[in-house]
Amino acid sequence: MTPRILSLVSVLALCAAAPLAAQDTAPAPDAGGGLVSDDGGLTGSVSDESDWQDLGIAITTFATDADVPTQTNAGSTSALGRALSQVVAADLKNNGLFKPSGPAGLPQPAFSEVQTPNFPIWSVRSTDMLVQGYVRAAANGQLTVGCYLYDVALKQQLAKGGWQVGPADWRRAAHKCADMVYSRLSGESPFFDSKIAYIAETGPKDHRIKRLAVMDSDGANHRYLTSGQATALTPRYSPDYSRILYLSYLNGQPSIYSYDLASNSQKLIVRTGNPTMAPRWSPDGKWVLYSMSMGGRTDIYRISSAGGGTPQRLTNGPGINIGGSYSPDGSRIVFESDRSGSQQIYVMNADGSNQHRISFFGGRAATPEWSPRGDQIAFTHIAGNLRIAVMSPDGRGMRYLTNSWQDEAPTWSPNGRIVQFFRTEKNSGITSIWQVDLTGRNERKLPTPVGASDPAWGPVRP
Repeated sequence: MTPRILSLVSVLALCAAAPLAAQDTAPAPDAGGGLVSDDGGLTGSVSDESDWQDLGIAITTFATDADVPTQTNAGSTSALGRALSQVVAADLKNNGLFKPSGPAGLPQPAFSEVQTPNFPIWSVRSTDMLVQGYVRAAANGQLTVGCYLYDVALKQQLAKGGWQVGPADWRRAAHKCADMVYSRLSGESPFFDSKIAYIAETGPKDHRIKRLAVMDSDGANHRYLTSGQATALTPRYSPDYSRILYLSYLNGQPSIYSYDLASNSQKLIVRTGNPTMAPRWSPDGKWVLYSMSMGGRTDIYRISSAGGGTPQRLTNGPGINIGGSYSPDGSRIVFESDRSGSQQIYVMNADGSNQHRISFFGGRAATPEWSPRGDQIAFTHIAGNLRIAVMSPDGRGMRYLTNSWQDEAPTWSPNGRIVQFFRTEKNSGITSIWQVDLTGRNERKLPTPVGASDPAWGPVRP
């Protein structure tokens, strides 16, 4: 039997077997200027104009007005300036669209040059775009980070941004800078300042410990949320980033919980006494979709995200219906069903009406996820190997993004340009999280401290 993707069978077997506040202006790196926030939160301002794509970018070490100690894990402001620019460069390189150079091997601008670049030295290096920035530390530990994007040929500033962050959030400022540059040059929406929920896996294949965990979009700032005493599966961030929905098996009872990230507490949404799986939020956060098996059939239900109340059954067909994912406007749901004799992809209205199959390209299809843009659906195609594929919501234009032995469970970046998934190694069963852009050419493994599966990419952080 195909290992993990047979969710219609394996999950049921498991059930049965176990009893930023905006600033009006961008900061300037002068002694009396900068960006100040009374509440100590992350603040920012970004100017943005028209579309640039496929350009090389030089990213210099962020300057500082004084090399002083910070409360960050990066070191002094000079060391932090290097770390900030390295994160920006890595973000832009790893998305696959740009080929940035630096900060290593490039001239380091003085603090006074951040807003007045020495364009001639960049012109002779055949640089198209230049990213410069700075970092300053306040006596209270807060950090002010400025970021500037220049067109070298035009000798013109294209965008600028400034953010004030606490010591623990310095990487967010770097991600915001990368988002500003990426959006200004590509015309795409930002996505670097986002987080990923996933399942951390340890232990042998036949006795895996599965814990709920989170990390930044680049794999940094990893944190476990559950102990592993109860198996955790299929997490999803709420639209407002405050909670994570996931499936838990405590004492063998499948239960859907909402984990509150601010209080590190969780609330039971539903425990039915029947095999339950695949919880998903509605786009407005008011509803939770899930699948439940009862009387030899599995259907998709929805229930209030506040918990309690009577669940509403949305499917009423034969066989197994599972894995609902809302369209971005909340009007439709994509799901998988074996009502035709094998796993295929179906779409229905949000109230359960107009259920119809959209996958007619051979093989089997599972784990569909609607793009945040609304124009595509990512899914796992099963025809020998398991591969990540995309298609339009009417089932047309199917194409593969990956070509490995076992890739499954796609999740979209907030801007709908990158698909993340998990890959299982042959024989060992070790899992890891990967991502690929919509060209299918830029594939990358994310760093995690242990095995990782079931990724869920959250929206851009507020």
